[in-house]
Amino acid sequence: MDRRDLAPLIDHTVLGPETTPADVSRLLEEANEYGTNACIPPCYVEEAADEFPEVTLATVVGFPHGQHDHDVKRREGVIAWKAGADELDVVCNVGLLEAGADDRFARELEELVAAVPIPVKVILETALLEETEIRRACEAAVAADAAMVKTSTGFASGGATVEDVAVMSEYLPVKASGGIGSYEEALAMIDAGAARIGTSSGVAILEGAPE
Repeated sequence: MDRRDLAPLIDHTVLGPETTPADVSRLLEEANEYGTNACIPPCYVEEAADEFPEVTLATVVGFPHGQHDHDVKRREGVIAWKAGADELDVVCNVGLLEAGADDRFARELEELVAAVPIPVKVILETALLEETEIRRACEAAVAADAAMVKTSTGFASGGATVEDVAVMSEYLPVKASGGIGSYEEALAMIDAGAARIGTSSGVAILEGAPE
């Protein structure tokens, strides 16, 4: 896969706790130059949407642990959409899933997806889940009419694996995220079934891709 084909599949990302407005501006300039999407903290969405309207802009909801009250998550999603976000990456509530509260887990996702007219990706945090739990989470995402499932926040004990991507791709398009830092790693995820790559190393990945 060459650089031109790969660029639109990358969500170039800056989500650390010390992210500054300057960090976001720099990332948006890179996204605009290389043709990637951008994923940034919600507090910067409105300014980013005004500054770079041509860049597809994703932001996060319930980040990074997913245990916000469900009404807060829904409102957070609506606020981000109205501020100019093109896509939302929502962290699921792993605790509900592991407790077997699947109805409550799914209802939270359904309410958020229904509240906004933009694509919603569901972050599963796969490093914390067994395969059976990944499958249950994917089933809930399908039932909620989510656009994608995503492997990781990047803040857990592990990130994306080709094995988890392969399982998730049986259900919905997959955003592989967490620990992907090179062209070879990105390509391995795409070969496993990923439709999108979330990474803070978007430029490095594209620089390593054939032209």
